[in-house]
Amino acid sequence: MIAVIDYGAGNLFSVKNALDAIGAPCEFTRDAERIAAADGVILPGVGAFPEAMRMLRATGLEGTICAQAARKPLLGICLGMQMLFDCSEEFGQTAGLGLIKGRARLIRSGGLKIPHMGWNDLQILSPCAMTQGMQGGEYVYFVHSYCVETPRENLSCVTHYGEEITALVHRGFVYGAQFHPEKSGRAGIGMLKNFAALCGRKGA
Repeated sequence: MIAVIDYGAGNLFSVKNALDAIGAPCEFTRDAERIAAADGVILPGVGAFPEAMRMLRATGLEGTICAQAARKPLLGICLGMQMLFDCSEEFGQTAGLGLIKGRARLIRSGGLKIPHMGWNDLQILSPCAMTQGMQGGEYVYFVHSYCVETPRENLSCVTHYGEEITALVHRGFVYGAQFHPEKSGRAGIGMLKNFAALCGRKGA
């Protein structure tokens, strides 16, 4: 079972619909015991970083998420990915979960429209379990104004929108997708299948 964390700032139903479509058992939860019992965890997120972190901390799940991330696969999606990092500069600096070194800051778009919204291709820098079966060049769907700066060893995939954009990260059991795999057609569904399989193996 995959626990989809329900803390009030996630795009839950589109994630569940995608997981249902691939036959991956899942449930919405904000119960620490259910998260601990799950085979994997998804942290979705939409909206502004400070408010999302406030809502997550209000559930009391911050420690649970960090503890479980050392034991089983965790996938952060969109804002949920940014929350995995040390901090964000959105509306001032706000601390994140600190599971991966780095920070979220405004995209330097070079005059392109912000937010970055639409389909962009992925360049695979370092294959990981979630990119299994991918060749690179697959198109996925983004909606975001902030991007993550992180050391190169954490980068699995990047895209370009005025600058190089961190698209997929991997560190230990922790994965993060800046794009929405649940809205990214065949490529996104394939990556969610890979994540579900990873949860079945409980390996990084």
